[in-house]
Amino acid sequence: MAVDEEAGRPTWSRQIEFTLAGIGCAVGLGNIWRFPYLCYRSGGGAFLVPYLLMLVVLGIPLLHMELTLGQYLRRGPVQALAKACPLLKGVGMATVAISFIMCTYYNIIITWALYYMFSSFRSELLWENCNNTWNTANCSDRASNGSSSSTASQQFFNFKVLERTSGVEETGVLRWELFLLLLLAWILVYLCIFKGVKSTGKVVYFTALFPYVILLALLINNVQLPGAIDGIRFFIIPEWDKLLNVEVWINAAAQIFNSIGIGFGSLMAMSSYNNFNNNILKDTLAISITNSLTSIFAGFVIFSAFGYMSHLQNVPVSEIAVDGPGLVFVVYPQAFVTMPVAPLWAVLFFFMLLCLGLDSQFAMVEVMVTSLLDSYSKPILKHLKRKEFVVLIVCGAAFLMGIPNVMQVT
Repeated sequence: MAVDEEAGRPTWSRQIEFTLAGIGCAVGLGNIWRFPYLCYRSGGGAFLVPYLLMLVVLGIPLLHMELTLGQYLRRGPVQALAKACPLLKGVGMATVAISFIMCTYYNIIITWALYYMFSSFRSELLWENCNNTWNTANCSDRASNGSSSSTASQQFFNFKVLERTSGVEETGVLRWELFLLLLLAWILVYLCIFKGVKSTGKVVYFTALFPYVILLALLINNVQLPGAIDGIRFFIIPEWDKLLNVEVWINAAAQIFNSIGIGFGSLMAMSSYNNFNNNILKDTLAISITNSLTSIFAGFVIFSAFGYMSHLQNVPVSEIAVDGPGLVFVVYPQAFVTMPVAPLWAVLFFFMLLCLGLDSQFAMVEVMVTSLLDSYSKPILKHLKRKEFVVLIVCGAAFLMGIPNVMQVT
């Protein structure tokens, strides 16, 4: 690992490692989950117009500003913004607080992905039928239009994974399976970042690139399924009247901010480990454009599966998608059941979610770690073990704060 002589600050061993880390931070679960859902709500291809416009007008300029501040001032968001203008120190502290709070529950999604991935290592998927102890009387192997029944995959998520209780008056008990998987998720995050950019730079070679292999494999498989073309048509053919709705434009701007990570401080913290003379504009374009192209690519994957589900259930594509986590933990698992070699596709899909989630997760944790190292740089940088201890404290605190999220859901 190279060390900057002037600042005594570690730098990325290779510049490609920062680029891949930035892409991994930006490309996350929101590309697979939130972007397709917003397209679904906003009339398919019509959403792409304000989305791409917001990318050019807001996303790229603001990302370039954040990366430039981090690289030039060689500090995380708190110290960098304080150096730029003392009044902005509070803004930097707010970005650290937001990222830390978000990472406490973002890891829950990784926990769910681990649960589904381990549950897929069997010849018959657990959500394949309604012959399980957690299923209720209104369970149906296939949801039908206008029916009050719920699918086997939806009941698996509600009553097996989350173990929903009957009402808010019941606090619920700790879900030990999810608790242990949450602990495993935090161990994985710690192992990715405990050596700083030295370990993170090596991890991103796999976690940032492997999801594209899975997405390509899923797309090749999905487009061969009956009805897939209907889902793709819904995705690319715009409903132009939707552009008159201001909510569509707000959602497009929000997706750009959330997906790229504007205001979270993650990319600013990682760019502070760049070489001072690095071409930051090249990294800005690589991160922002790759992020948007990945969202569009994932849209083809998800909507081809929607078309397949529409064909199976004999309902319009517009009635397939489910709000919230149901998009990847209900609809897609339901599609796997009828695919050839279903467990294989399920394992690959949820492993892809794990890789996407880890990239974004350790980037958010890195914000807090970098801010602490900047504030107490002299004693910490001299002793690597103490730096590893700081990472352990941050991960441990976030793990404890996330435990309420693995209780039974009311």
